[in-house]
Amino acid sequence: MMKFKPNQTRTYDGEGFKRRAACLCFKNEKEDEVLLVSSSRHPDQWIVPGGGMEPEEEPCGAAVREVYEEAGVKGKLGRLLGIFEHNQDRKHRTYVYILIVTETLEDWEDSVNIGRKRKWFKVDEAIRVLQSHKPVHAEYLRRLKNTCNPTCSPVCSSTNGNMGSQVTDNNTPHYVVCSTQATVNR
Repeated sequence: MMKFKPNQTRTYDGEGFKRRAACLCFKNEKEDEVLLVSSSRHPDQWIVPGGGMEPEEEPCGAAVREVYEEAGVKGKLGRLLGIFEHNQDRKHRTYVYILIVTETLEDWEDSVNIGRKRKWFKVDEAIRVLQSHKPVHAEYLRRLKNTCNPTCSPVCSSTNGNMGSQVTDNNTPHYVVCSTQATVNR
């Protein structure tokens, strides 16, 4: 299913969840400093870069595209941290990847068009900053600390990104999948 919005097509999966992708962008493999960007709706608040998937777009491709547009960075795409569902105000299913930044653009699409900013945060500080207004984004970082480590293999798959899901409490964001055993199909 698709919904059209000016300059954007929203795509939904078979269960009615908006299909999204995001990256936790790190300075290096230690994964101790993460890049956040200012929100387009609330420029004084920080968020994890990410957004909706385009029709026929793979989750890993969408994640890389979104961080390029929103944060102005390129890098090495790593493992899929997990698939997170948010049911409270809007139904979102977000594929969250790890990306090690290798290039930082001085000017990028969202900095020029909407004045978006970016800033590096220590992981614990980022969790605190995100918790009040974007608790699902803080959950990405908590899962990072509690689950996979930097030696996990990447899991970008060419099979539509379907990794399965489990549904629990509809009022809180939750972590669905973290697979460290998947292989990469190219």
